[in-house]
This record gives sequence, C-alpha cells and structure tokens, in this order.
Amino acid sequence: MATTSQWLEGARLRTLPAAVSPVLAGSGIAAFEGDFSWLLALLCLVVALALQVGVNYANDYSDGIRGTDADRVGPMRLVGSGAAEPRIVKRAAFSCFGVAAVAGLALVILSQLWWLLAVGVAAIAAAWFYTGGRRPYGYLGLGELFVFVFFGLVAVGGTVLVQVGATPPATWAAAVAIGALACAILVANNLRDLAGDAASGKRTLATRLGDRGTRWFFAVLVVVALAAVVAVAALTTWWALLGLLSVVLLAGPVRVVFTGGAGRALIQVLKLVGLGELVAAAGLALGLVIGA
Repeated sequence: MATTSQWLEGARLRTLPAAVSPVLAGSGIAAFEGDFSWLLALLCLVVALALQVGVNYANDYSDGIRGTDADRVGPMRLVGSGAAEPRIVKRAAFSCFGVAAVAGLALVILSQLWWLLAVGVAAIAAAWFYTGGRRPYGYLGLGELFVFVFFGLVAVGGTVLVQVGATPPATWAAAVAIGALACAILVANNLRDLAGDAASGKRTLATRLGDRGTRWFFAVLVVVALAAVVAVAALTTWWALLGLLSVVLLAGPVRVVFTGGAGRALIQVLKLVGLGELVAAAGLALGLVIGA
C-alpha cells in the first residue's frame, strides 16, 4: 500500500502552479475591473487545484496500466512502480474530479451562468481522456493544445467571467500568457520523456517535432508568454509589467533547453517554469490591483 508521501509525490505538487496561476491572473483582471470576489476566486481555485491533481492521478493510472511508465525519469508513478493498485489510483482521480464538479456547480449557481456546466463537463472529460480511454489525445500530440485551452483560455477566462460577468480584452492576453507557460511545462516534461515515449509508442508532440523542434517550441512559448504580459499592460495599466519579473526564473530554463539539457536537468526546468508561471501571474495580479 502506498504511503502518504508516495501519494503526495504521485499528486505531483510541483505542477500546482499551473492551477493557481490562471486564478491569480484572472482575479487580477477582476480586481482591475472593480469586481473581485474572494468567494468566487476561492471556488475557482478549488476547481483548478482539484482538476490538476485529478489529471495527475488519472495520467498515473492510464500510463501505468499501459506500461508507458515502466522506465521514466522524474517523480514516482504509483501504478508504474507497483506502489498502489490501479483501481485505487483511478478512484483517487475521480474523487478529485468530484471535488472539482461540486465547486464548479457552486460557481454556476452563484453566477447564474448555467452554460458553464457544459464547460465543466468538457474540462473533466479533457482531464480524463488526456491519457485515458481507447484513443487518448495526449498520445496523438494534442496535449499542449488542450493545456493551452483549459489551463489558459478556460481557466483565466472563467475566473474573470464568474466575477465580472464579462471578459474584457485584457482577459485573453492574460490567458495567452498563462496558457503558453502551462504549455511550456508540458513541453519540457515531454522533452524529458521523449526517448521513452517514442519507444513505447506514445506519440506526444515532442516525439512528432523531434528533439530540436521541441526545444525551439519551448523557447517560442516563453517568448509568446512574455509578449502577452506586455499586451495585458498595454490594455490595462503598465503596473502589469510586474509580470515580467518571471524572466528571472524563465531565462535559466530556456538556456538549459537550448544547450541540450536532458534527463534530470529537465526536472529543474519543470520546477523553474512552474514557478515562473506563478510569478508571472502574481506579478500581473499585483500590478492590476495597484493600477486599478
């Protein structure tokens, strides 16, 4: 039976900045518009965190039963290592999805935006079918696209929408910034696992682009994210340029990736990009509050 520390490692807590960041950035937009709500922001955070942990357990389960986690660098896999039974990990994933669904339902009731129920169902489906089901889209090279949509556009846009009741233009610039960095985390993860994924038949975008193409894609995503932060500032207040403080954390990962970093060197890249995304979101939020 897996220990508590193994369950925490399987939850991949280092990925949680990708859940916190869109809520921070979206709440910053809401504050700038004069409509920030602690309750709605907190519910958005619960949804995002529950989905992130849920998708981590779901990936552990689905990759584990397929055997694609047998030889990996990085955090332990509960199923792949044999530390936990597949059915228990699957149950943990769906428990997290259930928490996200309850918090999401509360958001819908409070905002009266009933069509968001469909968005919630789509988000849970996307979380499961990334590596679950007969034809997981993560094995088709579509993982980055779905991360950009759900942890960028949907997460930031939804956070703003339930609080403000609309999505001003700066919403989508912030969503691009956060979504691009969330994608960069996945790209670095798939670059680290490129050889193993190719051998096991997991056709991620990294295996399709190849080593060199994936490294360039990573750099482009970081540049796009920083440009989007500037766009937010141009649409709101120049205080939002505080989001560019993330360069301090992102410059190192770009250098490591561009100079051929592999294996365990990319684990540090994942950590720094996650923190960079969090700093970008926090900088945006702080700047928008100051400039409101």
